[in-house]
Amino acid sequence: MKPIPSNVTTIRPLYIQLKERIRSDILDGTYTTHAQMPSESEMVQMFNVSRTTVRQALRDLQTEGLIFKIPGKGSFVTRPKAVQELVSLQGFGEAMIAKGYETFSTVIATKDGIHNKVAAQKLKIDMASIMEIRRVRYLNREPISLDVTYVPSSIGKALLMEDLSSTDIFFLLENKLGTPLGKADLAIESVLSDEAVSRLLKVEEGSPILKLERLTYTENDRPIDYEHLYCRGDALKYMITLERRGRRG
Repeated sequence: MKPIPSNVTTIRPLYIQLKERIRSDILDGTYTTHAQMPSESEMVQMFNVSRTTVRQALRDLQTEGLIFKIPGKGSFVTRPKAVQELVSLQGFGEAMIAKGYETFSTVIATKDGIHNKVAAQKLKIDMASIMEIRRVRYLNREPISLDVTYVPSSIGKALLMEDLSSTDIFFLLENKLGTPLGKADLAIESVLSDEAVSRLLKVEEGSPILKLERLTYTENDRPIDYEHLYCRGDALKYMITLERRGRRG
């Protein structure tokens, strides 16, 4: 690795430049998950900086959750979690692309006329009129969630004519099918992954994962999209902003 140029130290503190260099190497996979970082002495030599600079950079990276330390052994890379803020109704791809992540999906199964009583009740339609679409969502080329989507068959057939690998269903509903969305009911719980989900998401069977149940409505309050999202808890974090009702000035 090249040392950090000394002629830019007046622009930003040197430890921040080093921290950003290391962060970039972690995010692009140069340092893989759970890999041991070079020692402080090695970083001093690699980057031509002081030990104090190295320690400050590593301290900040640990605070950000990108590395963890084991006393007597050194620093190791943790798995950086993508963060999605639940402050508005957004598709996963829409939210992640805005943050600079690479994301795509693979459709692994579709079935029309699915007999799912819960989905029929949620969508308020007959079971014979429901299509199920199963997708694996990827973030930076790693599987991050299994999305099981239930929609009316007529909408499902139209969606399958589009590029579901790179485009969110929400975007297609609004921009291709002319169906403005209004709101969604969302429930989040922790569950244990079964054999099928574990295989798709590359986690150990029985691992804790996040399950999101979401029912999305049109602008006119008609239920249109019912989903079960099974997400890797080690790779994704949700942030929610809450405001107190009736707050006094």
